[in-house]
Amino acid sequence: MQNTTTDQARCLHCHRILTSAKSIALGYGPRCARKIRTAIVDTTDYKTHQITSARELIEDGAIIPLRSVIFISVSTDGTETYKTAPTACTCPAGTKGARCYHQLAARLLLAA
Repeated sequence: MQNTTTDQARCLHCHRILTSAKSIALGYGPRCARKIRTAIVDTTDYKTHQITSARELIEDGAIIPLRSVIFISVSTDGTETYKTAPTACTCPAGTKGARCYHQLAARLLLAA
C-alpha cells in the first residue's frame, strides 16, 4: 500500500522539511537547533532555573510560533497553554507582570 499523505515535518524555525528522526522529534533542524542553543540573549533578569526551563521548553518543542513574535507555550505539567511574546505572557507569572521562562524562550527563538 502506498502512503498518500503529503504532510511532512517542518522545522519550527525556518520551515524546511525535516528528514532525520532526531530533528523531527526535536522540531528543529540541526542548524536551527544550533542557532537557538548559541543565541545571545540578555539573561541578567532571569534566574538560573528559568534559563534552564526556557531551554527545556524549546528542546521539548513546547513553544510553537503562532505569528511573527507570538508563540503558544505549554505549561510545565502540560495541562495548559499560554500566548507568549518576548515581553508578555498569559501564564500566571506573566499576568502578574513578572518575567517568566516562556518569555525567555520566545526571546531565544527570535534571536536565533
